[in-house]
Amino acid sequence: MASKDPRSRHIEWLAKAGILSEALPYMRRYAGKTFVIKYGGHAMGDEKLAENFARDIVLLKQIGINPIVVHGGGPQIGAMLDRLKIQSSFVDGLRVTDAATVEVVEMVLAGRINKEIVTAINRAGGTAVGLSGKDGNLVVARKLARTKRDPDSNIEKVLDLGYVGEPEFINPHILQLLRNSDIVPVIAPIGVGADGETYNINADTVAGAIAAAVKAARLYLLTDVAGVLDKSGELISDMTLSQVSAMIAEGTIKGGMIPKVETCVAAVEGDVEAAVILDGRVQHVLLLEIFTAHGVGTLIARG
Repeated sequence: MASKDPRSRHIEWLAKAGILSEALPYMRRYAGKTFVIKYGGHAMGDEKLAENFARDIVLLKQIGINPIVVHGGGPQIGAMLDRLKIQSSFVDGLRVTDAATVEVVEMVLAGRINKEIVTAINRAGGTAVGLSGKDGNLVVARKLARTKRDPDSNIEKVLDLGYVGEPEFINPHILQLLRNSDIVPVIAPIGVGADGETYNINADTVAGAIAAAVKAARLYLLTDVAGVLDKSGELISDMTLSQVSAMIAEGTIKGGMIPKVETCVAAVEGDVEAAVILDGRVQHVLLLEIFTAHGVGTLIARG
């Protein structure tokens, strides 16, 4: 294969220098800040994307940003339940989690997936430590209460989702100890109940609650969509809390995007400076969002 001519290499070097120059003000702006990053979806199942994600986390840490990673793992949990021939069902997008299922959930999330991400960050030159919400009572949880109205009788029924929980209290002590170290915490969304019960919690919800508890500068939700789209299918780059409410009411924001934007709104109302929904399928999407003027996702702030 013929090597590039000197002029082509020079143009390439100038382009890289331009990228670094554009990034510099943002490096200064965010030095010392905490970012909470929810990592999940397609990016977790793609080897190259996973490797790049790990490298990006290491870069953030090395330039003085404090990243906290919270991860999901729904598809991996489903695959393991199938292998073990344990039946599971969903209600309104939430996995009904009985005693047998919650054991598998904890094994997959706090075991296999958590350690894969930790290993990837360590291989990329960082120092990561795996945690779950049980460690240091990081995520104290309660049983998630959900109701559903019967369309025929119009009677509201209480849904029993088993060991599905929601954060009741975030104890950030262990994260504060790690903040000024070289360690990147990687957190599995498992909570502990008042009596020691294990709860399966939505990873977006855990990430948002942790971001509010540590007063993060940013909450990033890596998903399998570009961000919030308008009625024409175009990406909305910036939204205020009032715009989010209006777009949900009018039906522009719908389906699975509603709980994601609601997580972002709750985080911002909890004094997170801004929350961003990003497409985790894009290579180096975190760096593109953080270190460029235009960004690549949907940023939600007070306005």
